Amino acid sequence: MSNRMQYMIPSPPMTAQTERSDVLSQSAGERILCIAGPTASGKSSRAVQEALARGGEIISVDSRQVYRGLDIGTEKITLEEMQGVQHHLIDIRDASDAYSAGDFVQDATRLIKEITSRGKLPILAGGTHFYFDALLHGLPASVDANPSLRAELEQLPTEELYARVQRADARRAAELDPLNRRRLIRALEIIDALGSVPRRNRPSTDSGSRYRSKWIVIDPPREELRARIDARLASALDRGLIDEVARVREQVGDARLAELGLEYRIIGGYLRNERDEASLLPILSARLWHYARRQKAWLRKLGHPMSKFISAEPSHRGRS
Repeated sequence: MSNRMQYMIPSPPMTAQTERSDVLSQSAGERILCIAGPTASGKSSRAVQEALARGGEIISVDSRQVYRGLDIGTEKITLEEMQGVQHHLIDIRDASDAYSAGDFVQDATRLIKEITSRGKLPILAGGTHFYFDALLHGLPASVDANPSLRAELEQLPTEELYARVQRADARRAAELDPLNRRRLIRALEIIDALGSVPRRNRPSTDSGSRYRSKWIVIDPPREELRARIDARLASALDRGLIDEVARVREQVGDARLAELGLEYRIIGGYLRNERDEASLLPILSARLWHYARRQKAWLRKLGHPMSKFISAEPSHRGRS
């Protein structure tokens, strides 16, 4: 058996056919399968396996794979790897466009209804856990944009933005990427209006949401995940990640590039001669590992202790 640990929330034993039939019953809301895990854990390939076995379609839960042209840096699944399974919310925006959690909730809600109406199982797979939260438990309290405050905050270095969030709302700071300026500024905007960022319920398998959700959580051991991250990064650089970032930078500029994730932000620094090429792999590896650790922390807050999860079937190697 593979030494990669995979878990499924406990549920009564049932066959794939029984589960598929349950999808057609709407008395308790649409049934969905959620596949989550840290970066490089194999979510995409596992989602395809489940879709083929259960008669499903896949909804990508990834805040960057919605953008055309961000292929290598986001480890976007290829047509060949999809194996004929219908995928949604991939390549639906230009990199210069905005796509928010609210946009995702609207799109995913519509797609879940459409997929279910076709007698298929909606399978939500990806690593943007904020999107899972928003879909299952709602968006944070609505706060209008504050253009003057945003203009003021834009002048501050990223480290100061994060320090301000930490001082005002340590809980929310712990949930954020310290280098994601857009999210840090938005948090400070909400804090300015409400005093703190309202706490939302964590995802729970007994589901207080309108969906009947079942979870597959892929959580590799630390050493294996670290090795997978490094191997994926080396492959991405060999496949032309630097050239991809250069193309995206030419299209959207440096400010927007920095919002598209740490691979694009860090390699953008190299393209501006702020770091040398030899430093890219070590710094990307360290930052992605930090990100994966925060993803693993989120997975531990699903609502059930990991000790109550049961082992799922053996895994296969795959992307993201």
